[in-house]
Amino acid sequence: MEIRKATYLVSSPSFDKCPKPDKPEYAFIGRSNVGKSSLINMLTGQRSLAKTSATPGKTQLINHFIIESSSTDKGPRTGWYMVDLPGYGYAKRSQSDRRRWEQMLEGYFRKRENLTHVFVLIDGRHAPQKNDLEFISQLDRWGVVFSLVFTKSDKEKPAVVERNVKAFFDTLRETWQFLPRGFVTSAEKKMGKDELLQFIDNCNQAWAEKA
Repeated sequence: MEIRKATYLVSSPSFDKCPKPDKPEYAFIGRSNVGKSSLINMLTGQRSLAKTSATPGKTQLINHFIIESSSTDKGPRTGWYMVDLPGYGYAKRSQSDRRRWEQMLEGYFRKRENLTHVFVLIDGRHAPQKNDLEFISQLDRWGVVFSLVFTKSDKEKPAVVERNVKAFFDTLRETWQFLPRGFVTSAEKKMGKDELLQFIDNCNQAWAEKA
């Protein structure tokens, strides 16, 4: 799949303020500073579409981007939404801010009717983290379909990343019957870009068939 155009659309404080749910939608979320903005920019081929920041927890709203893509070089264009969600696990956020964040995301995940897939970003440099495991368990309880995207694979030795990814899935196997899909990525080296875009393209085609 080739992305032809990617444009910032709107930032919303709640799911009911989001754009009309008339296109397939893919949300990206992860711990603060996991490299979410860099991944979105890598996928879309734009350096500054999603704003990167040295300050964890800066993203506070549901940020929509409108994407136009085609399955082949000369194929027809498909429109869909890419969503940058606020990160979790930022300790300095106040109790009231955390509660507002939780309510906003719960409403979005449970009520956004065109939400097609969620990509949960995991820092591939580290062993399984409690807040990542707790977050995806909550998604599972809500019945949200998601995949794991292991980021920053270029920042550590390949053997270490491979060991961390395996450890994460081994931890899930202790209590999960079915495991989510996983992607290993590097925004800097564009690793995993083709695989992620192909997966989204397949989901878009399935959406079109149901329409």
